[in-house]
Amino acid sequence: MGFGHEKLDVYRAAIEYVGWAYRFCESLKGHRNAKDQLLRASQAIPLNIAEGNGKATEGDRRRYFEIARGSALECGAVQDILQTCGALSAEENDSRKALLDRIVAMLTRLGQRGYTINEHQKQYTVGIDTDPDTDPDTDKNRG
Repeated sequence: MGFGHEKLDVYRAAIEYVGWAYRFCESLKGHRNAKDQLLRASQAIPLNIAEGNGKATEGDRRRYFEIARGSALECGAVQDILQTCGALSAEENDSRKALLDRIVAMLTRLGQRGYTINEHQKQYTVGIDTDPDTDPDTDKNRG
């Protein structure tokens, strides 16, 4: 079975990031505020994706995807703080930021288009005699 949000690549990437953040924070000594912030912000990413995906209106979906995007950017800032404080290596920071960058890019695209699916009208008009111009007549000879 499964929920719709579980099929989204961005949701799966966000869950992967949460797993890393949790394991990293388990081993982190000190830095309580940054640790709490990283856990909260990382968990907010998939939670907002799931909630946004379940919303009925385009505006609501967009709002939740934007909140998730903001949380991903916040995680990047927390990582920078932890690197500056010596709790996270530059290599690990770069590696995890690559995943955050991918998440942010996907959420940006979802937010821009409002996560709607558009169909092309052509598939419904095949075989139907349509008038190619916009004037009100039917362009048929009225003999």
